[in-house]
Amino acid sequence: MKTRFAGALIVCMLLSHSGSLEAEQAAPRKTMRAFSSEQELESLLKRWDANAAKRRHVQPAPLMEMAPPPAPSAMSAPAAAAKASNADGLSLDAISVAGTPAEPEASITNVQTAGVDEGGIVKRHGDHLVVLRRGRLFTVKFGGDALKPVSMIDAYAPGADPSGAWYDEMLIARNTISVIGYSYERGGTEIGLFDIDAAGELKYRATYHLRSNDYYSSRNYASRLIGDKLIFYTPMHLDAASVTNESFPALRRWHARAVPGEFKRILPATRIYRSDDELDPDDGIALHTVTTCDLAAAQMQCASTAVLGPAGRVFYVSADSVFVWTTEYSDDATRPARSSVFRIPLEGNAPSALKTTGGPIDQLSFLHDAHGYLNVLLTAESDGEGMWNAESKEGDMALLRVHLSDFGDGSTAARSSAYRALPKVAGDDLQNRYVREWLIYGTAPGRWNRANAKSTAPPAYALRYAATDSVETLRLGHGVERIEAMGAHAVLAGNSGDDLHFSSLDLGQRARPATVFVQRDAAQGESRTHGFFYRQDAADPGATELGIVGLPIIGKKRGNARGRYLDASASVLYLRNRDSHLSRMGELDASDKVSSDDRCKASCVDWYGNARPIFIGQRVFALLGYELVEGQVADERIRERRRTSFAPQIGANIDR
Repeated sequence: MKTRFAGALIVCMLLSHSGSLEAEQAAPRKTMRAFSSEQELESLLKRWDANAAKRRHVQPAPLMEMAPPPAPSAMSAPAAAAKASNADGLSLDAISVAGTPAEPEASITNVQTAGVDEGGIVKRHGDHLVVLRRGRLFTVKFGGDALKPVSMIDAYAPGADPSGAWYDEMLIARNTISVIGYSYERGGTEIGLFDIDAAGELKYRATYHLRSNDYYSSRNYASRLIGDKLIFYTPMHLDAASVTNESFPALRRWHARAVPGEFKRILPATRIYRSDDELDPDDGIALHTVTTCDLAAAQMQCASTAVLGPAGRVFYVSADSVFVWTTEYSDDATRPARSSVFRIPLEGNAPSALKTTGGPIDQLSFLHDAHGYLNVLLTAESDGEGMWNAESKEGDMALLRVHLSDFGDGSTAARSSAYRALPKVAGDDLQNRYVREWLIYGTAPGRWNRANAKSTAPPAYALRYAATDSVETLRLGHGVERIEAMGAHAVLAGNSGDDLHFSSLDLGQRARPATVFVQRDAAQGESRTHGFFYRQDAADPGATELGIVGLPIIGKKRGNARGRYLDASASVLYLRNRDSHLSRMGELDASDKVSSDDRCKASCVDWYGNARPIFIGQRVFALLGYELVEGQVADERIRERRRTSFAPQIGANIDR
């Protein structure tokens, strides 16, 4: 599909949604409408089925597999739904809070939104680090100047068959560890609950299955944690010809003899919202479902809210809302694919929506800013971020900036003036990030084929998202595979040929490339946002900006395949940032002595990576596979101080 975000053509796109400019400007209801009853929802599904049968003149067949591929993050089931939990929710287990750390700890995860934690592979609990790897949970004590493995436990229920399951993300609320995974065998999202005490000991509590399609995304994370609220997103593709009660999200507690009949539906029709769009089942329809579980309640409650829309999706969680952008699949180049953005407020109000065009690259394309605006970087050709869809975005580009007061019942479209046409970047594999008042984006052509990546790199771009001044062109001389905040400024990383470049970017009156650090014969060892961390240090007398950059890297020997991210990373590289000047501090390397024979039973590929830089106070660590390495900072250099392996010991209770 080739479309443009400019002039009369964008107006045509908007007219395709709203029917007329007058419709675009009409005052809508301020929130979406839910189905009034199960009968109303059933009536719509029957109409879709009948229409599809007429078109095909054959018995309707399933449109989309109800089976798994992975997805994004979460939304919040409104507080009103939580109060009516007997109707919409399922009561789970009591939560232990004894011995909870008294104050919130500084996050060790590179998150998109402050205060919104994201499911990851390593978290901190008091004096311990908790690591999720290859189907197991581990704890390592670092407090009291220690570095000692403490506990290990399977990340799935005792007695359960973990084959065909992936345990991907972990979050910690007080003394409760939540492990989010997906089981192809059981056809749904798994939520494992574990207790952790002040000594770092782990104990299994319970596992729950949520009926869903797969949530995996190569860039996004399925789960979020805001305070004690566990929030996660799951799609549910609908086949109008065969929808039954089993087609809707439902929850059950796992036990050895669990059967499908134990699922209890947690998404009634009265919690499913829709706009006035005439959805076509032949183009794919999904229930974009957000489930929220309260981890602080004496009896944890889970409830779901969903919006009905096309199957393509990207979702983003801000401090007080969850946004889901849906896009229809379309091969018709003469008609722009319809899209909509839905907002679900976390305080419990009904969702609202706005018709749009194009689609985001990934969750980082969104920013819900402090002035009540939603800013979204768009490409003309987008079908969501499920699986690896985010890696292949291309087409014309624009920035959409709309105030939340423009959202309504979904019957009106964003005004044409809300779209700002932007320079298009060559190639796919787009990267984007908001840093302070700036939006920065770029691409890395030839990322998977470095032998052909020595040609002139295309420029990256930076603009103030809330202003109308000109777009800054950034000629870096290397591809852009990562964009991150570095204090008040930014750093862009990517390869030029065999070498990994880090360009610091001053963000003042203008966006200006400052310095470049080059790591020879290297590439990123981790593509996800969690692979990076920046520690802001107190500025010394000679610097207004002082900190340390940490990023896993791998050597040239790893080649150019996408799979390079799935092996044990060679090292974590640390760079000193002093007033946007980057200099090498050193590396903490993985050992060749740790055995890879861990008798893995589940999640035996590190799809979410296995290496992280970790900063706790003034201490510096590197997670490298089954090793935790501590560094010592002296004279602006990082050298290894000590290391420990928490690898499972073969024969040491590993087959329990």
